[in-house]
Amino acid sequence: MAKPVISSEVNAASFDATRDDVFNRIASRYDQLSDLFSFCIQLDVAAGTGDIALRVAKKLGAEKQRNCIVSDICPAMLDIARRRAGRLANALEFQTLDAHCLSTIETASIDLYSMSLGMKICDRKLALAEAWRVLRPGGTFICLEASEIPIRFLHSAYLTYMRLCMPVVGWAATGGDTSAYDYLLKGVREFPGADGFADEIAAQGFIEVAYERLSPGIVAIHFARKPRAVPPMIRE
Repeated sequence: MAKPVISSEVNAASFDATRDDVFNRIASRYDQLSDLFSFCIQLDVAAGTGDIALRVAKKLGAEKQRNCIVSDICPAMLDIARRRAGRLANALEFQTLDAHCLSTIETASIDLYSMSLGMKICDRKLALAEAWRVLRPGGTFICLEASEIPIRFLHSAYLTYMRLCMPVVGWAATGGDTSAYDYLLKGVREFPGADGFADEIAAQGFIEVAYERLSPGIVAIHFARKPRAVPPMIRE
């Protein structure tokens, strides 16, 4: 299968996993780096080192756990998630997948799609289109990602913190791997605001699009639903 072409216009961090395995290199330090960038407001991609995915799985009954797919493009991240899962690992399915092309997931087979702090390093159009494809009609989309603080001077102060402090603490947290914080810093700076990303979600065809800013707007969690009756113009 041909690799998807990643558009730099909708990839806030200009990151291409086929050219840089940075997240494999920093997997053991990823949690510390993410905390430093987000002031410890952390929600895993799908699923990174498993921090959030495992918390959710622990709250589900055994029957529902068997239907949970924990995925990430980075095998080293998934290895950490699997180890952290302990006995729970036997009830979950771990897959190395690219958000741009979820090759093993059937169309309209998923009830809930979630991603967190990963959209900034994705081509958003491709990732949203793939989320749309795998979700069943009526399925739920949830994404937590970088946002903007509504109070302008606070947002400017946060970006200044990122620009001045993160090259130092990021270098220390990743053992000197500067590419890691370069990608994440650019992703935070270039990612559209909550309103802009909500518009992109709606443009894909999702309905009931809403978001909630968190602490106090550094990130926002977005909610949407795939309509039960898909309009002909955007059918898979």
